[in-house]
Amino acid sequence: MWLEIICGFIFYRFFRRFFYGSDDVSDIETSDFNAVFSVANRLEKLYGGNVYVGLRIPDADTGSRQNIDILLVTKGEAAVISVKNLAGFVSVNEDGSWTCDGGSTRAVCHPDPVSEAKEQASVLESYVEQRGLPVPEGCFSYKVVIPNPKFRTFYKKFPSEVITYDQWVQLKPEPKSMFSGWIKSAFRGGKKEMQESFQQQLNFILSTAPMWDRMELKDNKYVLGEFLDFKGKQEDILALGIIKRSKVSRLIIQKISMFGLAHSKVQVLYSTRDYRSSGASASEWKEVTVRPSTEVIFQPQNSTKVHKFKLSSVTSLSLSA
Repeated sequence: MWLEIICGFIFYRFFRRFFYGSDDVSDIETSDFNAVFSVANRLEKLYGGNVYVGLRIPDADTGSRQNIDILLVTKGEAAVISVKNLAGFVSVNEDGSWTCDGGSTRAVCHPDPVSEAKEQASVLESYVEQRGLPVPEGCFSYKVVIPNPKFRTFYKKFPSEVITYDQWVQLKPEPKSMFSGWIKSAFRGGKKEMQESFQQQLNFILSTAPMWDRMELKDNKYVLGEFLDFKGKQEDILALGIIKRSKVSRLIIQKISMFGLAHSKVQVLYSTRDYRSSGASASEWKEVTVRPSTEVIFQPQNSTKVHKFKLSSVTSLSLSA
């Protein structure tokens, strides 16, 4: 009996590795990344505008970079959104930090999320001004969104900047005043709407700002981080040598045939990155055919470990400038 179990386990591991790619796909935790993209997609559907995910804004004071989960820019409003995918009972300490007790795991203390979001908005404002665009007072608001349905708390006095899960699921689109009730307050007190020209300049600056690379895996899983290289047969690596960050903005991985015996087709979008004008000046699609066993070498955000993902497990890859 034990022999049958062991043989079955070995067969399962072989089957999974052969058909679904490297073990890194199942090992890596994508829930936090998925939560960020889920929030971004819902905000875009509710309020429109431009949504920027995974910004890495240089902080001149510290010499480091501030990671911003989401920045939402609409007519008259801009909001830094920090997504906290917390599950379990959350309590707020005297210093503003949060303690999350997941029950089965030990309690984890998180720095004050509101202070962090406020600092991100401040760094972003300084960055935009350094890029030559004066920022009106109160232009950037900030919010902390908790989208996890397993979030629980006895705490009743969260700051107004915190959007708990119950509040998050109740948000509804409001065509005329899109953020009425939770972001619009940042623009009260006689502050005027951002002029259209300011919004256009802001969107251009943000579209050319440093960002994390984005990889989408099968089953709608996302990973933010840094694309490092490809690994595989020499002929495949040579074929993929045309993919350079300075020229390529996105790769689309087409479906492979049954049992993964055929080559994968990789469609590469070439974009000439011209920072003197808004948008790309030229683009074209080209196809490169390589083996499905070819691997993408990728280092996720906030991880010291480099992961390998087979192309057969990847849906798309977006590269920052």
